[in-house]
Order: sequence, then C-alpha cells, then structure tokens
Amino acid sequence: MDFLPLFHNLKGRPVLLVGGGEVALRKGRLLADAGAVLRVVAPQVDAQLLELATTSLGRVELRGYQAADLDGVGLVIAATDDEALNAQVSVHAQARGIPVNVVDAPKLCSVIFPAIVDRSPLIVAVTSGGDAPVLARLIRAKIETWIPATYGQLAGLSKRFRAQVKAKFADVQQRRVFWEEVFQGPIAESVFAGKLGEGERLLAEKVSGAAPKSLGEVYLVGAGPGDPDLLTFRALRLMQQADVVLYDRLVAPEIVELCRRDAERVYVGKRRAEHALPQEQINQQLVTLAKQGKRVLRLKGGDPFIFGRGGEEIEELAAQGIPFQVVPGITAASGCAAYAGIPLTHRDYAQSVRFVTGHLQDGSCNLPWADLIAPGQTLVFYMGLTGLPVICEQLIAHGRGPETPVALIQQGTTRHQRVFTGTLGSLPGLLVAQAIQAPTLVIVGEVVQLREKLAWFEGAQSAD
Repeated sequence: MDFLPLFHNLKGRPVLLVGGGEVALRKGRLLADAGAVLRVVAPQVDAQLLELATTSLGRVELRGYQAADLDGVGLVIAATDDEALNAQVSVHAQARGIPVNVVDAPKLCSVIFPAIVDRSPLIVAVTSGGDAPVLARLIRAKIETWIPATYGQLAGLSKRFRAQVKAKFADVQQRRVFWEEVFQGPIAESVFAGKLGEGERLLAEKVSGAAPKSLGEVYLVGAGPGDPDLLTFRALRLMQQADVVLYDRLVAPEIVELCRRDAERVYVGKRRAEHALPQEQINQQLVTLAKQGKRVLRLKGGDPFIFGRGGEEIEELAAQGIPFQVVPGITAASGCAAYAGIPLTHRDYAQSVRFVTGHLQDGSCNLPWADLIAPGQTLVFYMGLTGLPVICEQLIAHGRGPETPVALIQQGTTRHQRVFTGTLGSLPGLLVAQAIQAPTLVIVGEVVQLREKLAWFEGAQSAD
C-alpha cells in the first residue's frame, strides 16, 4: 500500500494554494467545501478562485511563491504549470513536515487527492496512488451509481442517535450488531424511500425497546475456487459483518483479505494427513463462539456442500440450536473447468458429469470403478493429485481406454493456474518431473480435447 487513506479535518485551517489557474480552481473548490481557509499565491488568479478565497476568509497574494508563505499552514497544494516551482514547493513543505500535494506529480506528494463520492457525512474516496487517476475516476463513477444520495441522510440520522445507543449498550459488539440491523433493515429502507421522518420514528422505537442478543450466528460461506471475482454478493456482505473468521487452506489469501479488517482470523486448514484443527474441534469451536454472541464466518474453499464437510458442521450447529446461514460457492469443478476452457458437458462428447473424491485411504482409492467407465460421462476428481497414478490405472483396468483425454488443473482460476493435459496412459508419467502445487483438480473425459479451442483465461499457464 503506497498511501494510507486518511481523512483530513481542514475546517478553519489555513491551506496554501500555489497557482491561480483552472487546476488550482478545482483544488480550491474541494478545499473550500471542506471548510479550509484559502491562501492563494500566484502572479495571476482566476476570478472564481479569488472569490472562493475571499468567501473562505482567506487571502490572495498576486506575486510569486516565497518560502515564508508556508508559515502557519496545515496543507500545501502546488498547482502551477512550472515543474521546477512545484518541486521547490514540495521540498520546502516536506522539510517542514507539512503535508503537500503536487498536481500530476505523485513522486513529489506526501498526500494525494482521491476521487470522491460525497454523501456527507458519508464520504467514499478512491485512489490509484496517482498512477491511474482516470481509472480511479471511473471506479468512483461506478460507486456513485451504487450509493443513493439518501445514504448521507441515513448517516446523519445515526449520528443523532449515536449517544443514546452508546449509553444503552456498553458492549462494542452489541452496538455493532444494533447498527448493522439498522443499516440493513426497515429503517434504512424508509430513508431510501424518502421517508426520513418514518425512519427516525422507527429508530427511536428500536433504541427504546432493543435488547442485546445473547446468541450469535454462523455463516457457512463458499469462497469459490480462488478468484475473488467469483464470490457472491451475499458472501461478501456476510464476510464484512462477521466478528470471527475460520478459514481453510483452500481459501485464497486475496479472499481472506476481503473479510472485515478487525475480525479475528483463525486458520483451521487441512493438508493430507495434517490437520491444523480436527473436524470435531472445528465443529465445537463454531458452537462455542456463537454461544458467546459472536457472528462466526466459516469460510470454505469451493462450495461447502461438495467435499467440504459443511453438512457435518451445520449438523452440529442444528443440534446445539445455533442459528446459521449457508451461502453456496462456485465449486472447483465448475470454476477450474471453465477457466481451463473445458466444458464439463457437451452434446457431442458428454451428457453427464460425476464428482468423485480421489483422496487415498490407506494407499488405495476405494471407488465404484465399474460405474466410472460409462460412456458419455465426464469424471471430476477432487483431491486426486497423490492418487492420480492409481486412478488412471484403475480406470484403464476396468475398461476405460488408455487414450481417454485427461487434464490436471493446478490452482485453478488464479494467476498461478497451470493446466497439464494428456491421456489416462500418459499423464502420470508426464507429471513426474513437474513441481505440482495443490490444490489440483483432475478431469477425465472426451471434453478435455476441446480445451485447445475454448481456452480463454489469459492468466493461466499452459503445460500441455
């Protein structure tokens, strides 16, 4: 992170603006909106900027910049077309420890102006650190369409009741839950519908009659195969409101980072024959945390109900009377196959698909091999890397042709994705010299041969 996002209170504080043209005017408008006192220094000053400075109770000096102009100011903006002058202003300001912004020169800045979505008192700021300001503005435009203007009214309404809520709930966790219910329920909907008075009445009733919850809730959320863009909206919402996050090894770090910043994070991942926490203890921890009144996010790679043991976890929750929600995720079979350009079904090649666990038990795969050799069927093996030689051997032994196409997908849907293709007879040998990294997925069937035509994910590496 090149810049730490901070919001600067400039009300009544002097700000030096070096420059008097159109660019300086744009910065001056933002500063005036923030309540700053403008001190403008330039040989010539735009009439509108002159008016802004006067209205802000500041002043304008029609001359060149001098180092003494920095005396007593809390922020400096250099907005001239003279690069040498802008650099000089930056050096002088930073030598004094005064925050400085030089327009269109990120390397000379100690602070930068973000693209702003103003829903005062709610403010959203977006920045690229000066590297791609146009992109930042485009993102701001998208956010503008997502956040109604009435969000500012909702924030103002909460401000009026904040002291009452704080007095009623001594516990920070209880206050957080209270406000999340306000911002995601009927009160917020009333404000969004233009019924501010009704929203205020409902909030007053809620404050007077609210009682703290004694029992928390568990969110069982599928994180998908790795690409954060494949998360559902509901998953993101719950990730942002959970107090504790229990996450698996298969959950990409980029996805974990999307969880609420101040949430407690607990790693409970599993590797073959190596469990950070046994499943029974994970189940019990979910119950214990929920009984403490916490909202617990159980974040699982792929889909929690497809080889994710999610059923075992919610079975325990149900037995203990713990409220829970389940959010499906894109399972690895769908995500990895799609990113590798392999359709799991195709009218000409496969009319069914079967998901199979390839995990070895005592060195062997105890699978219904006779059922897995049916024609027109795609097989997808989860956790099949270690058992791949056995899988290929047994499929051939039970009647599947050794020329049957096979693909192994490593770290599918991520920038580290690699796809290895071959046949039942050749792929195990081809992979001997490869440094394969879990997680992997194995696809067996005629659909694999379509990959050369249909591969589209540019982030993937081919390893045919």
